[in-house]
Amino acid sequence: MTSITPQNLLEELRRAADVVTGIAAKLGDHDVQAPSELPGWTRGHVLAHICGIANAMARQLDYAARGESIELYDGGFEGRTRAIEMAAGHSLAEHRADLEAALDRALRAFGALDEPGWRAPITYRGGVVFDGGLALWRELVIHAADLGTGRGPETWSRPFCEHLFDFLSARVPDGQRFVLQPLGLPDRAIGSGGKTTVISGMLTDIAAWLAGRTPTLGSLRATAAADGVDLPELLPWPAGVPVTN
Repeated sequence: MTSITPQNLLEELRRAADVVTGIAAKLGDHDVQAPSELPGWTRGHVLAHICGIANAMARQLDYAARGESIELYDGGFEGRTRAIEMAAGHSLAEHRADLEAALDRALRAFGALDEPGWRAPITYRGGVVFDGGLALWRELVIHAADLGTGRGPETWSRPFCEHLFDFLSARVPDGQRFVLQPLGLPDRAIGSGGKTTVISGMLTDIAAWLAGRTPTLGSLRATAAADGVDLPELLPWPAGVPVTN
């Protein structure tokens, strides 16, 4: 298991931001309105969401530095959705400018942290700044794949996949236990129920499946009591923004 520290998390954030901006730099004017890998969302929706989460995390850090707290998005989940819909139709030039500004703001905020700063409380998931950094890392890496430009989950690093195994263990249904067997790497068990399913395949395919994305290498296999079975159903992605009715 690879341990993520504030120092290497900052490096990962910068690397992931470079990937996203690199993809945006190669898009054409009409590409932003083309469908993404997310149902019902264009690439413009994905880019707008990346900007939104980057600015939201930067705001969490701004308030944490003053010993204050604020909700992740203005208006909660509904506010998040409204902002994405309003920005999704922007021109390519607007998307690129917004993306550059949002990522620069977030990276500056994380880059300015001292050691105690990483442990400052934030509203997001009732955690600390380090948790917010991990969340932004997930958003950047996964949504880079969601843009659907040929850079899929097969490009995800081992540290990132292993982080997803930990974070997405919350998707294991009650009463179940998954034994993850990435090819050539140690097994990892998630969940604590009595019904065991073994999920074997390439590391990135297992991580993609857990993240609700399409495995790109076609290597996944599920077994229970040594018999082949269908891949188990997963619980919803653990929500970071409360949904209000």
